[in-house]
Order: sequence, then structure tokens, then C-alpha cells
Amino acid sequence: MTAVPPVLLSLQDLRVSFRTGKHGGVVQRTQAVGRNVGGQARGISFDIPENTTVALVGESGSGKSVTAMAILNLLPDNAERSGVIAFQGRDLLKASRQQLQALRGKDIACVFQDPMSSLNPVFTVGAQLREPLMKHLGLSARQAMVRAEALLAEVGLPEPKRRLGAYPHELSGGQQQRVMIAMALSCEPKLLIADEPTTALDVTIQRQIMELLAAVKARHRMSMLFISHDLGVVGEIADQVVVMRQGTVREHGPVADIFARPQDAYTRALLACRPTLSNTGARLTVIDELMATEAGAALRAAPMASGKMADAPVILEARALTKSFWIPRGLFGRREFKAVGRDGRGVSFQLRRGHTLGVVGESGSGKTTMGLALLRLHEASGGPVGGEVRFEGEDLLALSPAQMLPMRRRLQVVFQNPYASLNPRFTIGQTLVEPMVIHGIGSGRVDREARARALLHKVGLDDSAMGRYPHEFSGGQRQRIAIARCLTLNPEVLVLDEAVSALDVSVQAQVLNLLKDLQDELGLAYVFISHDLAVVRFMADEVLVMKDGEVVEQASVAQILDAPQQDYTKRLIGAIPRGYRAVA
Repeated sequence: MTAVPPVLLSLQDLRVSFRTGKHGGVVQRTQAVGRNVGGQARGISFDIPENTTVALVGESGSGKSVTAMAILNLLPDNAERSGVIAFQGRDLLKASRQQLQALRGKDIACVFQDPMSSLNPVFTVGAQLREPLMKHLGLSARQAMVRAEALLAEVGLPEPKRRLGAYPHELSGGQQQRVMIAMALSCEPKLLIADEPTTALDVTIQRQIMELLAAVKARHRMSMLFISHDLGVVGEIADQVVVMRQGTVREHGPVADIFARPQDAYTRALLACRPTLSNTGARLTVIDELMATEAGAALRAAPMASGKMADAPVILEARALTKSFWIPRGLFGRREFKAVGRDGRGVSFQLRRGHTLGVVGESGSGKTTMGLALLRLHEASGGPVGGEVRFEGEDLLALSPAQMLPMRRRLQVVFQNPYASLNPRFTIGQTLVEPMVIHGIGSGRVDREARARALLHKVGLDDSAMGRYPHEFSGGQRQRIAIARCLTLNPEVLVLDEAVSALDVSVQAQVLNLLKDLQDELGLAYVFISHDLAVVRFMADEVLVMKDGEVVEQASVAQILDAPQQDYTKRLIGAIPRGYRAVA
């Protein structure tokens, strides 16, 4: 019989609320973790044993990150905590500020989702690694730098000595995350809190980070609280799973039991709404639908024959498309860097009306550069573009800016980050009406506003959104607004650049279903850029695989994913977390 490891951290009836101001002299609070049930406040409870990985999963807004940040009181000043947070038997809710500072980074360390916002841009990697070593371990500056180099080598960063003098912006996203992990491991903590450490990373980098976390956990015999909305990743790394929704724990148990025999309807819904490599159905399951019916198997759409016409007219064609950038050399010189088309052949494809071309590859493969080059969204002075981009037979690259303007309304783009792509000073109504004014669509203000409202309904939002600002919406809602903005111009082609990569699985399912519905209704053609092959399987008809600015393989989605020919494609597929390889 296997001995049960002792408990390292125990949360008992934890509740977290935020003061939101006063109304009528009464302090108003929003409950983020814990809920009032029958007039009685109930918090959440679970344990993290020694040398164990516990995954905290749920949709955005479920309280995962608030729970994790409550452990070390990394919450804003208006937060209020109650209950018990026992670390090695000591209640951290009663710890002083000095005691918590002694724990942070030494016994409990954190790795956050976005390393670029966590690393200080004005300090070198070496300086940032050296700080906790000198503060918590009392090492000299020289000793700390030697230890910092060893840490970078441990997390697999190439040329660790040279990287010590690099600034964060000089590293890729995967390398930045490795630096964050090295910093977290610097004092050999007993507990590592990893908050969405692989979100928005491509599958191969994600695989590397997961293997690195698993290796350092085993090597240092530490515990890990792994926070994620991605059940495919959780199935790969966790020993136990805690499922949260709306600030409460819905289910808790060993990862194998949760995946094989989920007891709660919400857990079943989370598992069912994942796209998988075997999913060729017409729609993805949506959580609210599944929970409303408690009939998950019946809701999963059966595979259907595609209604798309194989001989539909070609609407967009790339012929030997290349894109370069000028890089300064010396005081006045420059050299050409070929971002797309390094092999000299460039990118070539045909996109038919109502069809989807999936573009996949690792970060830096040239996917986004190629997509923006199609729409002439790169600065002309930034570097030369070669080849042809033919839209209904006309070469877009040969058009003057004045000739290109009417084409822009017919070719639109949805970017990855809906938080950055919407103007925070514009209401949603202004955001939707402005493109119509620029391109002369609609007969006047009333007509344009009516059209904007109709488009909001089409993407699942109501009229009340018209007078609100982007910060009042969730990430999934903002992406719906970005799609509605594109539709104001009656486009025929949409370039979707990682449009769902930062969304949790439930919102992702809703947006992907919306994109398919719009394609069926309006006959839209998509260039769907993604690092997520399971999503590409659901969306695409043909797939173009890119590596280092070159096309290494191009075929139908079934051929690429079921019978890949190139080692690079096989490696991309092999890096997909196991949770996406079979239907839940």
C-alpha cells in the first residue's frame, strides 16, 4: 500500500472578496472565491501534499488565480481574505508582512502567464536572477552570478553565460518563460505556483516547458500548484485536479479519475468542449448547453459531410509570396532578413470561397508575417515584398494605396489579442460605426447604428453593448466584437491570426462555432493562423505547415494530421498534449 505523502499546504474554507466602494454608507463587496449558500458563507478547501502537482482548472473568472494569489497575499489592497491557509502547519492569513516577504521566492515561488510583463525590462536577466539569491540566501554578487548561470543551464537555456547579459526583449517567449522558471527555482522552493505558464505558447515550446516543470519538480522534490484552463495540458502534468467554477470547487480528485469518470456536470462539460485531433464534427459542445441538459454524449455533433463545394471559385491566391525586413548594419548600412520565402520559392496557395486554409508552425515560423503580407499591412519601407497576391484575379501587391482602399473592406483581419485591438477610448458603437463611415457604408447614422446592432446580435451580444467600453467585456466578448467590426464592411476573406489562442476552452468553443456559422451563412473564406493543431483540425479544409519562413508541407487537413510526410509536421503533432488526442 502506497504511503500518503504529508500535506504541505492546506486551504480550509478560504473566501476572498473585493471591496467595490460604498452605497448608502454600506461597503459593497464582490465575492471572488467562496459563495453564500442559503445565507451561509462557504469557502473552498483542498490540500497540496508534498512532492505532488495539484492542478486548479476552470474557465476565466472561476477564481483560480485569485485563489493562488491569496496564498501569499499578492492581491490588491481592496481584497479581503478569511478561512485558513496552512503552510507546513502555519496559518499564512495570520503572517505579518515581513514573514510573507521571507516566504515569497524562498519557500513559495511563482511563475506567471506572461513573462514579458513579469520580467523587468530595464534589468538584465543576470541582475534579476541575482536579486533573490542575494536577498534570501545571502550570496555575494559573484556567487549569485555563478549560481544564476547554473540555473539557466538547468532550465535548458542555450549559452547561459551569454544570456546573463541579455535583456528580456532579446529573448523569445519560451526563453523568457525559462528565465522565470529559473528565477522561481533559485532558492529551491518547497511549493511552485505556476499560473497559466504555457498559455499562448506554440505546441513544441509548450511541450518543452511542461517537460521542464515536471523534471525540476522531480529533481527538487517540490510540490506544484498548476493553474490552467487547458485540460489537455493538465492531463499531462498533474497528479490531482481541483475543478473550480464561479468561486467554488465543483470536483476534486486524482487526474485519472477526473478524466475517465467525471462526476460533476461542469467537469464533463469542460472535457467535452475541447477540440480534439479526432473531432471532425460540425460543432463543438458549449458548456451551458451541456449543463442545461445533463446529456453530454447526445450534444456532441456527429461527424457530417462538408457542405462546401470542392469546385468553389478561387477568391484569394498567393504565388511565390516572400517578405523581407531591413535590419540595420553599422552606422548607415542595412542587410535583408527574409522572414517568408527563405528557400526562394515563397508561399503559394489557392483559397476557395467558403473554405478555410489553416496555417500552422512554431513561433517565428513566419505565419503572422505571411498573413499580414497578404493584406499589405506591413510598412512598405520596412522591407521588400515579392511574388503575387491575387484577389479575384487582381494582384494586390501591384495596387496603389488609393486602389487598395476599396479592397480593404473586402479583406479583413482579426488579431490574437482582443485587449489590444480595440480602441479603449471608443464605445463599442463607435468601434463598429467608424469603419462604415470611412468606407461609405450605410445611408446615415441611424442606418449604420441599426446595422451595428444587428451585427452584435449575430455574434451573440445585445444592444446594451453599444454604449459600453472594451474594458467592460471579457476576452471572449471582445473577440466577438472584433469579429463584428470586421463584418461591418461585408468582407469576403478574413485572416484570423491566433484569434482563439488566448481564450479558455469554453469561450474558444463558442467563438469557433460562431466562425463556422458565419462562414456557412455568408460564404466567408478564412486564412486561419494557429499553433493549435486540434483547433485547425476542426476549422480547416487545407493546411499549410511553415518552418523558418518556408512551407515544409501542404495538403488537406486529413492528410496533414493523419498521415504527415515531414518530420517537422510529425514533431508538431507529437507535441500535442495527450488530452487532445481522443474525444473525451
